[in-house]
Amino acid sequence: MPLDWASLVGFVGTACIIGAYAYLTLADETNPYILHGTNLTGATLLTVSLVVHTNWPSLVLEGFWAAIAITGLVKALRARKAAS
Repeated sequence: MPLDWASLVGFVGTACIIGAYAYLTLADETNPYILHGTNLTGATLLTVSLVVHTNWPSLVLEGFWAAIAITGLVKALRARKAAS
């Protein structure tokens, strides 16, 4: 069966999340905007895929993944604001 557009979007989302995890693991110092932004992008793309090909446990996981990424971005923004 050929891959449809939703599956391809999901693969890009998976690559984002794996890339962010590799970045976190391999970088000496991480940029929170890159880390959490890439995770949020991945979670969003996977959510699009999962809305088309519903898998409820994975959809719930992506909701939490996105919430954690948003929390990280907000924390980074607050820290940047406090530093200036």
